[in-house]
Amino acid sequence: MTWDWQVFLNDDGSGRTYLQWMFDAWGWTLSVAGASWVIAMVCGALIGTLRTLPNSPWLVRFANAWVELFRNVPLLVQIFIWYFVVPKIFPAMKDLPSFILVVFALGFFTSARIAEQVRAGVQALPRGQRYAGMAMGFTTLQTYRYVILPMAFRIIIPPLTSESMNLLKNSSVAFAVSIAELTMFAMQAQEETSRGIEIYLAVTALYAVSAFAVNRIMAFVEKKVQIPGFVVAGSTGGGH
Repeated sequence: MTWDWQVFLNDDGSGRTYLQWMFDAWGWTLSVAGASWVIAMVCGALIGTLRTLPNSPWLVRFANAWVELFRNVPLLVQIFIWYFVVPKIFPAMKDLPSFILVVFALGFFTSARIAEQVRAGVQALPRGQRYAGMAMGFTTLQTYRYVILPMAFRIIIPPLTSESMNLLKNSSVAFAVSIAELTMFAMQAQEETSRGIEIYLAVTALYAVSAFAVNRIMAFVEKKVQIPGFVVAGSTGGGH
């Protein structure tokens, strides 16, 4: 077997090299993952919080239904629903680029998983935290905003790190609706050059570098916001 890394310097037929094409595709991968992460975090935090509200059964049921719906339907199916079905139901969405539709699909899918982590984080806190906020005269909204959620998000950073890395990898399904991200680049470049080993190794390296960067960023955030000496009730490890 011979290696031919010079393939990345060849013209792809559009005036750019395969190396330039690959980095363009990497940019699309990061864009899809980044935009989806924002939606996932916002929706996940909201839905996860709703699942823990006291004396709000209808909101809890709505949040539970959200989680079960988006968590139990395969991601690829959800992307096809957003791409083929939703524009038929809402004609105004026909003009939306496929990038936006994929971001919504991936963001909502991931939000269900983050919501479960937020719920677990809130419920891991001692009940005294909620009672302390109420004793200070806070409303339920204020108690969550100033007392519960700041602590809950600190203790769920490790699972959020894993979920953020999973989201980056899940962005590869965007190729199914013709988003020119890394996976689509790999498939097309391999067909054009017949150098699948070099192409897929390079793409794998970019995914690995991206995931490692996410891991290091989240580790830095965790270190900066950790609560000294805090131990989640029932845990056997050190505090976060």
